[in-house]
Amino acid sequence: MTFEFRRHASAISPVTNTATFQVNSLIDTDARSVRADLSHLIDPSYEYHSPRELRWHLAERLGMTPAAVRLKEAA
Repeated sequence: MTFEFRRHASAISPVTNTATFQVNSLIDTDARSVRADLSHLIDPSYEYHSPRELRWHLAERLGMTPAAVRLKEAA
């Protein structure tokens, strides 16, 4: 599955001292008829450290392997 995400905000993690981001929208770009908004599947307040972390989180939520999940960031 391919998902397109849009970052909402960035912050510095007090634990790791690295940049984090929240996801504003998450779209299933593989949907047949309409691009399906799947933003409800994730916690919008969660601070992701990387797109890789988001990919693993989505794979877990959808019962898939991380290799089956592809992400691209919206422009």
